[in-house]
Amino acid sequence: MTEERTVLRKVRVGTVVSDKNDKTIVVSVERAARHRIYHKVIRRTKKYHAHDEANSATLGDLVRIEEAAPKSKKKRWALVEILTEREVASVAPESIDQSLVEEVQRSAARAEADEAASEDAAADTSSDEASSQEGDE
Repeated sequence: MTEERTVLRKVRVGTVVSDKNDKTIVVSVERAARHRIYHKVIRRTKKYHAHDEANSATLGDLVRIEEAAPKSKKKRWALVEILTEREVASVAPESIDQSLVEEVQRSAARAEADEAASEDAAADTSSDEASSQEGDE
């Protein structure tokens, strides 16, 4: 008779604060605990390194992680599921303000004119120096 044993593993829900490493995410889990003397509710935060095989979780996602066999020195947790993905702002300008476009074009033209004037001034000073040296001889 083979019995199936259920393994009771701790489960935490938190926010991904780092996904820089390959197959690893850092999850910040926040809990509220009452102070033993002052009875004020204090927020405590702890970071867990969790294994993410598919690199599917990204920064800002709300995820569920559970205890697992150690994968490395710090990784003792594994990603179970992504509860909500982060909100990515879909900012796509539909029409740009015409005055803004004109202002940018004017500033670019002014910068080009200033650059051309400085090049002309440098060329004039070098030709003046050359002509003065010829006159001295």
